[in-house]
Amino acid sequence: MKKIINRIPQKPYFPKKINQPLNFVLYKANSIEVMQSIPDESIDLIFADPPYFLSNGGITCHAGKMVSVNKGKWDKSKGIEANHEFNKSWLKECQRVLTKDGSIWVSGTAHIIHSVGFAMQQLGFKLLNDIVWFKINPPPNLACRYFTHSTETIIWAAKNAKSKHVFNYKEMKAITGKQMKSTWQDLFWSITPPKKEEKKHGKHPTQKPIELLDRIIKSSSIEGDIVLDPFNGYGTSGIAAYRLNRKYIGIDIEKDYLEATINRYEDEKDKEKLFAKDAKENIV
Repeated sequence: MKKIINRIPQKPYFPKKINQPLNFVLYKANSIEVMQSIPDESIDLIFADPPYFLSNGGITCHAGKMVSVNKGKWDKSKGIEANHEFNKSWLKECQRVLTKDGSIWVSGTAHIIHSVGFAMQQLGFKLLNDIVWFKINPPPNLACRYFTHSTETIIWAAKNAKSKHVFNYKEMKAITGKQMKSTWQDLFWSITPPKKEEKKHGKHPTQKPIELLDRIIKSSSIEGDIVLDPFNGYGTSGIAAYRLNRKYIGIDIEKDYLEATINRYEDEKDKEKLFAKDAKENIV
């Protein structure tokens, strides 16, 4: 991990002091620029939740209220061709930095996921699965002219056709008691929207639940692996990686989201210290 960080010219946003343990590192920068400095075949697993390009002045429903769909400049569409070229450019860097047996997960709605899948095919990724995450409590469709959007697609792909990707089959089977399906809404293990405690330090418009990232990282990596998220957002992938004893690199251009991620990480460390203290007292 340290060898990777030393190759990146940008100074990490976190930790502030480079002599600190480098198991959880954040960058405030353009994701493609940072990835271009990462050595070839040095990342074991990537999770990406890229812009959906939905900030078009429309409206949606949130918590029973009509709200704008605009999320920020980073989510504004530049046109179909430009959006696709953007997806190809960051996916190309992801493919380069993945280890020969590494894999990538990309989440998105119908507005962007087809471009992502096509770009992956153009670049020579090996498509493994398209996961359907079923949302049990989606916002209603205000126009009443469409079916209610209640799913999100997550594409899982290996670096290329020769990759021998990691898949922890037994751990996934243990969750449901049988082979896990690609539709993720289980009878005994439902992936719900982010809970209140997950929004303690703020909100992100496309925040993913910790259970979703826990399953993704647990299924396709091993302890000690390096996980990269080029669109860090609220840092859920980083928190899941930390809990599962993986190393993490997150990149984002928004300071507020990075600060929220740091606060979440510090909370995790405090919980860990408290647990260790309680365990020690119980032993004594």
